Order: sequence, then structure tokens, then C-alpha cells
Amino acid sequence: MKPIMQENSRLGFVGIGYMGRPIARRLLESGFKLTAYDRNRAKAEELIPYGGNVAQSIAELSSSCDVVLSCLPSDEAVLDIYRGPDGVFANAHGGSLVIDLSTVYPETSQQLSRLGSAREIAVLDVTISGSTPAAENGLLTLFGGGDKEHFDAAESIFRVIAKKHFYLGPSGSGATMKLVVNTLLGIGMQAIAEAVALGEKAGLDRIRLLGVLSQTAVVAPAHLGKLERAMKSDYSPQFPIRLMNKDFGLILELANTVGARMPAAGAAFEINARQSDEGAEQDFSAVILQMEKRAHLGSNGNGRTRSGVDLAGY
Repeated sequence: MKPIMQENSRLGFVGIGYMGRPIARRLLESGFKLTAYDRNRAKAEELIPYGGNVAQSIAELSSSCDVVLSCLPSDEAVLDIYRGPDGVFANAHGGSLVIDLSTVYPETSQQLSRLGSAREIAVLDVTISGSTPAAENGLLTLFGGGDKEHFDAAESIFRVIAKKHFYLGPSGSGATMKLVVNTLLGIGMQAIAEAVALGEKAGLDRIRLLGVLSQTAVVAPAHLGKLERAMKSDYSPQFPIRLMNKDFGLILELANTVGARMPAAGAAFEINARQSDEGAEQDFSAVILQMEKRAHLGSNGNGRTRSGVDLAGY
């Protein structure tokens, strides 16, 4: 496959959400021709000022593009846009390339690859690690699965949207690696939430506690910004907790399939799910609030907690 270049490729992008919007915008600003589609047309129209076009349907987008990218919130949403008479595979030209950026179960990626192959359409599962600010600044990390030749041909796209991109192996490998990475992301955030609640319950000042934690070597770079935002009681979504909750479900499903025991992931999933029930559009770092609640830490009226509570019964 020839390398994909700005001057000779037409991109289609399906799913203009938290991550899709900044990724599509960067591609447009780098010189790619791009047509967008979202069920909420207003979201796709946000790209018009940057030179984007808006398709009326998946069929229209697929038939007019050489490369179709998708960034969608669930396996069901991904399968819905690719399958059926109105889907991508039924309307894209043979020789086209699909790059699915969604976090899905590995078998879903493999199913897409099989369906695409039957239509002479190559499919890559290229999953994303990074939050909205990283997407805005082209600092994502990508994990790729599928044919290596096609992955290499798409490097011009990857260089625009990511700081690093890795090829992992055949179809489903990118999806698997994303679940491995998000295991650490989710459990790590849960560990921080427990540590913060412990420190507060033992009498440490919340702001000082969070500030000092952010200076220690044990907090991963992906979590540093969460501590800074928690100091301001800012849980606006960079990675919504409903998506972390969905990913925990995929992680545990994969663990069950391959026979891996994951007690820490299971416990973190339970806490994450409870906080998601209280506000699905909060950032996933809002598990801090759940652990503070479970520690019976009160509120001082501005969303921050105080630890003037009897330690008995913790």
C-alpha cells in the first residue's frame, strides 16, 4: 500500500466526541482533506471552520473517502457503523483503509478485520492512550494491530495526532494493549483515591496532601494532572468515568476469557461503577470523591472535604 499523504488522500472521520473532535481538527490543520459524520450533526459541523466537510450519512462518507477513521464509545456503536447495507464496508471502495481508534473488545477488532477483508478493505485497530488535552496537542500514544504494511502506510496520520505510535501485531493486538494500559490507569487512580482518603482521615490537610503526592516518584504522569485538578475540586471530564467503567468491563471480560485472575481490577471496577452512577460525565478521577464519601469525610460547602471526623468506624 502506498503511503497516505495529505495531497493524495481523502479522510473520513466518524465520531466527533471528546477525543474524535481534537483528533479530526489536528488532521484538518495539518492539511488533510477530511469529511466528518456524527449522529449529532452539530458536532460534525464544528469542524467546518477548520476546512472540514460534513457527510449526511455513513454511506456518503464511506463512498467518498480513501481512509475511514472512527472513534466511538462502545463495541455496539462500532459494529453499527461498519456492518449492514448502510455501513462503511458496504459502501467503501475496495482498497480503502479503515483505522478504528475506539477502545473495544479485541474480538470486535478481529471481527471488523474479517468483514473488511471480505470486501478487500484493510482494517487497523489503533487504540489511543491519552486524555483530551493530549489529543489537542498531538501528544497521544497509539497501539496498533493489523497488517504491518498498512500500519506503516498510515504513519503520516499517526505523526499528526500522536507523540508515539507502536505496532503490536495482528488484528486485535492494539485493542488488547489498550486494555492492558487502562488496567494500570484505572487501578492506579483507585490507589490514589484510597491514599488521599487515608491521609485526610488521618488528619492531613487535603490541599497539602494532594500537592505533596504530586511531587512523589510513585505517581504516574497520567495521574499528575488529576491531583492538580482535584486540588481545585475540578472533575470536569477529560476521560469520563462512564468510559473508564466501560473499559473495566472489557478488561474483566478479557481476563475471564484468557483465565487471568484480577482481584484489584475487580475491586476498582466496583468503586468506579458506584461513582459513575452518581455522575457518568465526571472525570474518572472522581473516584476520589467516592473514597472520601466512604471514609465519611464531610464537605465544607465548596466540594472539598474536611477530616474533622472521629476515626472510629472507618
